[in-house]
Amino acid sequence: MEKRQRMCLACREMFDKKQLLRIVKNKDGEIFIDKTGKANGRGAYICTQKSCIDKVKKQKLLNKAFKYQIDQNIYDMLEEEICKMTN
Repeated sequence: MEKRQRMCLACREMFDKKQLLRIVKNKDGEIFIDKTGKANGRGAYICTQKSCIDKVKKQKLLNKAFKYQIDQNIYDMLEEEICKMTN
């Protein structure tokens, strides 16, 4: 069976789905890290490289991926959560 691959939003490289962090925007407009990989909503994937996390934050790539205006504090919160998960 073929492994499911997804593209990192920042570096555009393909990774196995389980190697990436999934960020979700649900139908209520909430943005969160989907630790299960199965939450309902639109998903965007980010690899755990610091440079990619920084690029997503700096260029506001989640705004583009979700076609939605995301507050800077959500980017900050996501960065904190990702740092906790990867350390």
